[in-house]
Amino acid sequence: MWFEQAEEAERAQDWDTAIALVSARAECYSDDHNLHGNHLWHMDLLAGAGRFPELTELARTDPHARRRLNRALRDRRMEPALRRRAEQGDRDALYVFVRLLCTTDRVREARLAVQEIDPDNAYALGIVESHRPG
Repeated sequence: MWFEQAEEAERAQDWDTAIALVSARAECYSDDHNLHGNHLWHMDLLAGAGRFPELTELARTDPHARRRLNRALRDRRMEPALRRRAEQGDRDALYVFVRLLCTTDRVREARLAVQEIDPDNAYALGIVESHRPG
């Protein structure tokens, strides 16, 4: 019953209700796949609600929150926030930021960002190189 209520609240964008219902039944890295799935759903709900401060706090220790926050920042084209996160050492934020720049035809800007933020990061450089004009 709670599941259907949470789904309905999410559809209605009643974020407080949906988050309360799901978070009460969520556990990061649980052996119970339902609890872990609810944890991922909880992160999605926080992103959908635009609760970036909560996601940012959770992202300090929770890789799922960190990745979901970075994707939400990308989806909302919040490039300065992604760049800040990358500059603070969040490699996932760097990769998301660089991909965003590359997929919006700003490969030169992406290359410069990698040089400024983490010039020895082979993976980030590989993202840039994979978007070079043919």
